[in-house]
Amino acid sequence: MRSAHLVLENGTVFAGSAVGAQGVAAGEACFTTAMAGYEEAASDPSYMAQVLAFSYPLVGNYGVDAGRLESDGVCAEAIVMRRARPAWAHWLAVQGVVALEDVDTRALVRTIRDGGVFRCALGEAPVEELYARALAEPPIDGRPLGRPVGTQQPYRLGAGPRITILDLGTKRSIPARLAACGLEVVVVPGDWDADAILETGPRAVLVSNGPGDPAVLEGPIETVRDLLGHVPLFGICLGHQILALALGLETFKLPFGHRGANHPVRDLRSGRVLVTVQNHGFAVADNGEVQVTFVSLNDGTVEGFVGDGFATVQFHPEAAPGPLDALPFFELIAGTCRSARTFALS
Repeated sequence: MRSAHLVLENGTVFAGSAVGAQGVAAGEACFTTAMAGYEEAASDPSYMAQVLAFSYPLVGNYGVDAGRLESDGVCAEAIVMRRARPAWAHWLAVQGVVALEDVDTRALVRTIRDGGVFRCALGEAPVEELYARALAEPPIDGRPLGRPVGTQQPYRLGAGPRITILDLGTKRSIPARLAACGLEVVVVPGDWDADAILETGPRAVLVSNGPGDPAVLEGPIETVRDLLGHVPLFGICLGHQILALALGLETFKLPFGHRGANHPVRDLRSGRVLVTVQNHGFAVADNGEVQVTFVSLNDGTVEGFVGDGFATVQFHPEAAPGPLDALPFFELIAGTCRSARTFALS
C-alpha cells in the first residue's frame, strides 16, 4: 500500500492509496456522476487543469480500450476513486497519471456540492506540502490555461458537404459523429481566424468543446464574432459559451459544475425531456436577447439557444459515453450543411 492524501484549499484532508504514477498533482477538484465511460472522461480535453473524482464506487470494471479515448491520453491532472480495478490503475500509472483510490469519494462529492469547487493537491507527499501546493494552484476562472489544446495542424475525415470545426479541445467522437452523418469534416486549430476558416470552404462551422474559462478566450470570441452572418454557426459546450460571448451575452461560473451522463434537460420547443451527457463548469447568463431552446431541469441554467444562422447546446450530443437522446443535434447540423451554400472568399 502506498499511502497518499488529497488536500483541499479549505484544509480538508482525504486519506487514500496511490495507484497511479508517483509524484504530486494539483488542480480544481470536480466530480462526475457517470457510472461508466471512465476512459472517455479521463481523456476529455475539457478536464484540463482539473482533478477528476468519480462518484461511482468502482472504476475500471471493463478494462481499458484505447479506441474509447477522446484524445491522445489522459487530460485530467489526476484521478480520484473509491476503488480502482487493477488493469485501469496500471494503465493510469503507465500514462504517468497521479491517481488515488480508497478515498471517501461520497464525502468529497458532498464537500464540493456544499462548498463549491476547491483547488486541491494530491499524491505521496506530506499533508502540509500538499496544502501549500493547493493554495499555490491558480484558479481556473479568469486565467488562460497556458497550454496548447486541440489539434495544431488541420485534418479531415469523412466525405460529403463540408463542415469546419474550430478545435478548442474537441472530443474525437464529435467529428466522428459528423462524418457518420455524411459530412466531410475539417478540423482546424483553435487559433485560426475567420478568414482562414472561411478559406476551407465550409457550409457550416462548429465551435467545439474545450477546457477553461470561456471569457478569457478573446481570440476565438473575436473569430466567432467575425463569422456571424457569413456562415451557419453551431456550438457545443465551450463552443456554446463562446458563441454567447460573441453575441454579447455573459458567462458565469457554476458552484460545482455539471458533469455526468444523466443530466435532465427540457426542450422548450417540444416539451420533451432529454437525458444528456455534460461536462462544464461555466454557464451562459440569459439576458432575454436570444431564443433559449434548452434548460437544465436541475438548476434552470441555459442549455442551448438559437438565432438567425446559429444554434448551440451546452450538453454533449455525441454521447460518448452516455444516452443517445441528443443525437438529433448532429442531424440538424448535417441538414444545414446539405442545404447551405459553400462560402468562398471573394
